Amino acid sequence: MPQRMFAVPRRLRISNAAPTAASVCRYASAAASTGSHFPPQNTIEKIVQKYAVNLPKGHRVAQGDFVSIQPEHVMTHDNTAAVMSKFASIGAARFHSRTQAVFTLDHDVQNKSEKNLAKYRSIQAFAKQHGIDFYPAGRGIGHQILIEEGYAFPGVMSVASDSHSNMYGGIGCLGTPIVRTDAAAIWATGRTWWQVPPVTKVSLLNGAKLPAGVTGKDVIVALCGLFNNDQVLNCAVEFSGDGQSSDGLAGLSVDDRLTIANMTTEWGALAGVFPVDNVLISWLRARANRLGAGHPRINEARIRSLSESLLHADAGAQYAKTLTLDLATVTPYVAGPNSVKHATALSDLERDRVAIHKAYLLSCTNARAGDLRAAADVFRGGRTLAPGVEMYVAAASSEVQRDAEAAGDWAELLRAGAKPLPAGCGPCIGLGVGLLQDGEVGISATNRNYKGRMGSPNAQAYLSSPAVVAASAIAGYICGPASLPPLNPSSKTLSTPSTQSSVSASARPATTFSETTVTDCSQPSTQQTASPPDIVDGFDPRLTGELLFCNHDNLNTDGIYPGKYTYQDDMPPEKMAKVVMENYDPEFAGIVRKNDILISGFSFGSGSSREQAATALLHAGFRAVFAGSFSETFKRNAINNGLVVLEAPALVRDLRAAFEHGKNGDAPLTIRTGWNATVDLVAGSIEVGGKAYALPKVGKAAQELIVEGGLENWVKNRITQ
Repeated sequence: MPQRMFAVPRRLRISNAAPTAASVCRYASAAASTGSHFPPQNTIEKIVQKYAVNLPKGHRVAQGDFVSIQPEHVMTHDNTAAVMSKFASIGAARFHSRTQAVFTLDHDVQNKSEKNLAKYRSIQAFAKQHGIDFYPAGRGIGHQILIEEGYAFPGVMSVASDSHSNMYGGIGCLGTPIVRTDAAAIWATGRTWWQVPPVTKVSLLNGAKLPAGVTGKDVIVALCGLFNNDQVLNCAVEFSGDGQSSDGLAGLSVDDRLTIANMTTEWGALAGVFPVDNVLISWLRARANRLGAGHPRINEARIRSLSESLLHADAGAQYAKTLTLDLATVTPYVAGPNSVKHATALSDLERDRVAIHKAYLLSCTNARAGDLRAAADVFRGGRTLAPGVEMYVAAASSEVQRDAEAAGDWAELLRAGAKPLPAGCGPCIGLGVGLLQDGEVGISATNRNYKGRMGSPNAQAYLSSPAVVAASAIAGYICGPASLPPLNPSSKTLSTPSTQSSVSASARPATTFSETTVTDCSQPSTQQTASPPDIVDGFDPRLTGELLFCNHDNLNTDGIYPGKYTYQDDMPPEKMAKVVMENYDPEFAGIVRKNDILISGFSFGSGSSREQAATALLHAGFRAVFAGSFSETFKRNAINNGLVVLEAPALVRDLRAAFEHGKNGDAPLTIRTGWNATVDLVAGSIEVGGKAYALPKVGKAAQELIVEGGLENWVKNRITQ
């Protein structure tokens, strides 16, 4: 029977039988009694039901279930080389299903060094050897390719070894990130493990038409800023419109939905899925016509089958949380600096006249044809970049670039002074030319503006829509097209589409939020302490050392392990140990001492799915990391590599109370607390200064992974056996 960490509709319960570092307290589902023999399911649960294997007869998948999944497709990109190494090390000789895997080269495509080109050639040769669908550098960003080529499709579960696989939810596909070790396991066995996360229902009201100047980017930036206290952390988000109307979200184009779903990653969610409606069906039919008859994944027969049996949540389906955003009250927004969750109405930020040095129109978030057109329209009429401003543009795919060229939008952007880059990730991941330098300010249509991600950690980055990025590049400071002077000095009207919203910018957008009771893991449980410890041979349950406190929430993977090192696959462990936390605190490596116990704030490890964020901490000597809460993807990486990660919210609160002066900026980023701790990982406790704090217990499954050095070795040992 799949293990369930919280029950629906019963209250939360604890289990140690799951393949995770511990039984982690989560939200219980809203209590309800339907009287039905079969419990109702939401859309997320229904899709997982289709892709879960080896379920007991009659079992209905629900939030909290640990299941073995066999996804429709698994995408890897430049990290394919690292997955190839894992695939070989576990002793696998062939793919379980060659049609399941997809390789796309997209991250470091500007790098023409022989070393990188050799890596790309090896990936291509490996794909040819095993008959895997392969898309070379220059074809585009992997997520965009999966949308264009139908590997992501409504009602399907497709995963990727990349955190922005959430984007597939824009077309009703359950896309969620896995990590490199999972990818190797899927190649070899067709499956991996997944815990169905708590599902949050997000109702977007008045979605039949967006206010003037508002785009999908503004919607998701508003959501990130308005609900910025981890309300959807480690949840799957299920979007809906008004009531049951199939046209409730008609004002959101598929491009808007892809942008919103893409950035549910930055919001903290593990997936963000839109409903299948008339807008999406029409988009699919147009796509099928373009691709022509006979396409293996996007074709009329498949679309007809989809439209005849639309997937939707059952009446009475349960949700851990419910929130609403009235789209009629949303205005253009800007996120930053250096935080997606710090959102400011554009009209308010304009008053500050924040000068910029660089502007970016690229990435899987906002570099589709409509995005390029929106930016080009702002430049039309002869407008050019402000003196001293550089602008970089890259299409999401080669197909998108051809469309933009045919429409004249690409030429217009270049005429205005934008510098073209190849279709790929580039500056968004901090690779290639055009990165932010010390002291510079940039505005970007990408998805992340974390400190140091797009260049120097001493730079500042803001995020906004393509039209606002273009207008800011023209003005030299952050503003919207409506604030640009008219092209004809005698005219009082603009010749470009206005982003001046009819909604009062001073008014906070209308929202609601509700959730079920949260069980606090910091409170001791008599049930947890009743059973005797169960310890795997070779597992040492005790830790002792000084608490090393990084007093920061949302300490993301770019802060833990800078993106510029992510695709240096041969970096030795000792070098990884020296650069860990470099973007957060350049002094970190010199502060760490033997037996230190690392503890940080809430939402630790948010951001990308790079596993080096976990392995670098291991190489730095940490056996365990404690925090108020963790990103589920980071936790997955940590567990798969044998790093214990446990929530200790009460201890974090006590540390903050003791080091309150840190809020005034006069404490170091990394604090040697002088607090010595004794940890019992199996009993689930940490004692500091005579005070005991409850921890989730480390069960046998996780102990095995730690003793054997991670999931890779665990699989290898069992293949050998």
